[in-house]
Amino acid sequence: MVALTLAFAYAISVTAMLALQNRSPQSTFAWVLLFVVFPPGALLTYIMFGRGRYAFSRQQTLTKLLERSTLADRAAAVVAAQPEAIARLADTQGDFARLAGMLWASGRSPLTTGNHVEILQNATEKYPRLLDDIRAASQSVHLLYYEWASDRFTEEVARLLRDKVRAGVEVRILYDPVGSYFMLDRRYVERLRRDGIQMQPFSPVYQLHTLSYRNHRKVAIVDGRIGYSGGLNMTEKHLTGPAGFTGWRDTHTRVTGKAVTVLQLVFATMWANATGENLFDERYLPAIQAGEDGVAIQVVSAGPDSRWETIRQAYLAMIALARHHVYLQSPFLILDTSVAEAMTTAALAGVDVRVMIAPDGGEVSPAYRAGMTYAADMARAGVQVCLYKGAYFHSKTICVDSRICSIGSANIDIRSFSINYETNLVVYDEAVTRELEQDFLADLAHCVPFSADEYDAQKTSRRLLDSVMRLGSPLI
Repeated sequence: MVALTLAFAYAISVTAMLALQNRSPQSTFAWVLLFVVFPPGALLTYIMFGRGRYAFSRQQTLTKLLERSTLADRAAAVVAAQPEAIARLADTQGDFARLAGMLWASGRSPLTTGNHVEILQNATEKYPRLLDDIRAASQSVHLLYYEWASDRFTEEVARLLRDKVRAGVEVRILYDPVGSYFMLDRRYVERLRRDGIQMQPFSPVYQLHTLSYRNHRKVAIVDGRIGYSGGLNMTEKHLTGPAGFTGWRDTHTRVTGKAVTVLQLVFATMWANATGENLFDERYLPAIQAGEDGVAIQVVSAGPDSRWETIRQAYLAMIALARHHVYLQSPFLILDTSVAEAMTTAALAGVDVRVMIAPDGGEVSPAYRAGMTYAADMARAGVQVCLYKGAYFHSKTICVDSRICSIGSANIDIRSFSINYETNLVVYDEAVTRELEQDFLADLAHCVPFSADEYDAQKTSRRLLDSVMRLGSPLI
């Protein structure tokens, strides 16, 4: 009787604790079930995956760092200029300017104008451009990556960075120790540090309470004037492809203009949180004048400490604004209810919705298997799901009505929307969007259509495994 009473009190307490967090009902019930069925495992899982943004209150915010710097007046001017900038965007983008307003209100993502964007498809285009820009650097090189390997390619990068340090250039590298765990040799890091390169992990692996909250961004900034952002990390694997694949298919961007300042702010914030060093200084954030031509860009960043899931909201708004077509690319397709409803609603309303995903990956991951169940749901609603074959598929893009597009680090999955630190570039420009759409259409030549009927005809054991993998989705 005592044991039963204690068990009942435990269940009520756990339910109350989770209910007060006001998660989705599906997520709340999933957590309650896990805590009741397997309390020890549930506690560890919750510590690593389940906490909300208040668990990260120790993180310094961008606003606080700016207020303490000499850049406070510039920051205030940017804030004051946003309503007018968004209003001007409406003159050329119509209803799509509502997206810009939402991203400013939700994530304080400033709308910048006069930028120039170069779409870089695959590492064979990105790496040479980045290395050339580093060779020309005169003041600083800041690199922020989820994966950094120690291999033949990054040895070449290391030699170049050593030369730049000897020439007086400040070099800082922030890598994710979990993403890089099996590919980055400790001796490689120590050599770079001895040579004057400041290379630091985003957060220590031994801190279990932050282990699951990863830096998934792939950002580079040279002299505060040239920026890179997208899906490519720093590893030779992106040039050759993982075992079993013919190559690596990915998308990145090279940017000049005021958007680079925002990318530098993203790096400076993460560097301050990881090392305590404050980079909010004119040396690293030079004033950039916007030209008459160029494109409008919002650098959209989000993480577990964000008030709103801004990147997820960006996808929702872009899909909702579509009138003709939506083209999406992502390795994974792990949908929450809202994104799934947005995609199916658009498709059922006659919008041409196409999503390109990887049917499997170079590593064992439940995300690929769970993704097939979501692909089946989307296909039944009229979404065209395309499975990329040959090279490993890793692009993260969305194009809407040949008017606006987004390129970044965020997959279409719950982890990227909720618990990773991610950065996407939302570009309001017809020419850039059409170029990206042409790349999407060219990628279709390497795809096979996903069929819900063929999926349903697979062995029950296979589909059961996929469904079991899907059960974990609400927990994160």
